[in-house]
Amino acid sequence: MLETMILTKQYRCIHSSSCQCTKGHLSEDVIFLVFQQLNWNPKFIATLSCVCKWFDDLAKRVLWKEFCRTRAPKMMLDLQSSGSHSVDGNWRALGKLLIYCSGCTKGGLFNNINIPGHFVYRTRFSRTSGKSFLLPQCRTDVLYVSDPCEHLDQGDEGDVGFFRGIFKSFSMSKVRKMLIKRKAQLHPTEVCPYCKAKLWSMQQAEMIPQSASCRLGAYDDCIEYYVCLNGHMLGICTLLPLSDSEEASELE
Repeated sequence: MLETMILTKQYRCIHSSSCQCTKGHLSEDVIFLVFQQLNWNPKFIATLSCVCKWFDDLAKRVLWKEFCRTRAPKMMLDLQSSGSHSVDGNWRALGKLLIYCSGCTKGGLFNNINIPGHFVYRTRFSRTSGKSFLLPQCRTDVLYVSDPCEHLDQGDEGDVGFFRGIFKSFSMSKVRKMLIKRKAQLHPTEVCPYCKAKLWSMQQAEMIPQSASCRLGAYDDCIEYYVCLNGHMLGICTLLPLSDSEEASELE
């Protein structure tokens, strides 16, 4: 068992000669075992990444991957089942997507709404829910989508929900092919908050099905979402009152 946990590949420090880690640091094996005991705590991984490039490289290659596998094991197995040993946009980006609601800034992706991004303790991602966000001709694609993160009583905007998700093998997906075929434009200024890649607007491409609002319990004309070049999805909706959203779920 121990042999499967030990990492055999070693990397030299990729810093300058003045970097403190050139004077010697813990091996990857030891760091792996330490963070395993810490249950791959994301705050500690992020802190380690700030120490130097060597630690940042280790975190991106190993620690964030183990965090993702621990936090969402079935989802990670599915995302990698196509034979790839990496995830589009890298493991750190996926780790952030699992635990961070991006919110929005005034004048950004979602116009005049200003709700700060924040970490969330736990979020459920569903492959079944993801089907509701795809047009019928694209439903062989695999998309995991989170439950909406609710921000209630936002003045004129009402009850706002943010949701996020990730495609499996997005580079080969029907959604990507359709976006290209429809000549969808990338957003001129905003980028994905998880991997910094450019974003396509699904609303602009007219690729938001009515089933998405039913799944979210949201108003039909108050839902918008983007997909980045790496297949990360982020969106916003205005949530229906609870009694109305229950009726919408029954209709779906």
